[in-house]
Formats: sequence, structure tokens, C-alpha cells
Amino acid sequence: MAGDDVSPEQIEKVFLLLERETKAGGYFLNPDSVFVKNLVAGLLKNEKRYGYRACPCRLASGTREDDLDIICPCDYRDSDIEEFGACYCALYVSPAIAAGKGKVAPVPERRPARSLRGVKGASRSAAAPAAGVFPLPIWRCRVCGYLCARDQPPGICPICKATKDRFERFA
Repeated sequence: MAGDDVSPEQIEKVFLLLERETKAGGYFLNPDSVFVKNLVAGLLKNEKRYGYRACPCRLASGTREDDLDIICPCDYRDSDIEEFGACYCALYVSPAIAAGKGKVAPVPERRPARSLRGVKGASRSAAAPAAGVFPLPIWRCRVCGYLCARDQPPGICPICKATKDRFERFA
């Protein structure tokens, strides 16, 4: 698609920023920097196309509201890393893979089928749970109080860097 080209300088700038942010957040990038830079190029192309960095390994709709779950880092990253050692596109990996003690393997798609996500342009609030009911457990970091709603607590708290065992289910 014309106009989707990104310069090597842009890729390098975002790559270095991603390295810093990932390390600061307690995450790990795929150790293959050429592979990561190709993914960064895809993220930048999607940003030019759609105005947001949709995962380059998934088909974005072009409507931000419909693609919120696949804007990098996607909603599925932590679950994928926990279960498979890498996220769907293998940009983010487990500490073992980052250290060369494991290999990236295929990760099954967790994103629900489009028919289950709602139709393009449909209001998400119509499918929202009833007041007072939340479909995911809420986890609280016992060190800093950080709250997150997800199936499992994060491996590392993004605020204070406490490990997963320092989280408790929040009622």
C-alpha cells in the first residue's frame, strides 16, 4: 500500500524506545533483533494506516474501537507469555526464551471470532456485563496496590516490579 513505507531511522528509534520500556516494565523482547525490527516496521505501518499500532500479525479492522484488544501490547500478551512463552506475534517472550534457554513455538489465537466481538460499529456497551458484575477477577499487588482485571495476575507488577506471588485476588 502506497504511503506505508517507514524509514530505517523510524524503526530504530521505536526499537530502542521499546527496548527501554520493555525492560522498565519487567518484560522481555524476542532476542532476535532483526525479527523484532520487522515487527516494529509492521506496527509503524499499521499506525500510518489506522492511526494506532495494531498487532502486525493480526488483521485489523481499521476501527480503533473494534481493535482495542490488538493494539500492541495486546490484551492477550501476558496470558500467551504465561502459557506459551511468547505472545502471539513473538515480540514479547518469557525470561527463559529471552535468555536463550527456550525457543518460540506457535501460539494459538486467543482473540474471539469477529462474530463474538460484535459487529463493526456496534456499541460495546450493549454487550457490557450488568452493573456490579465483572467477568474477570481483579488482582491487587500487595506491595503497591496496583489493580488489574484479568484471568491471572501479571508475572511482574508494572508499577513496583513485585513478582506474581505478591498479588492477591481483590474482592
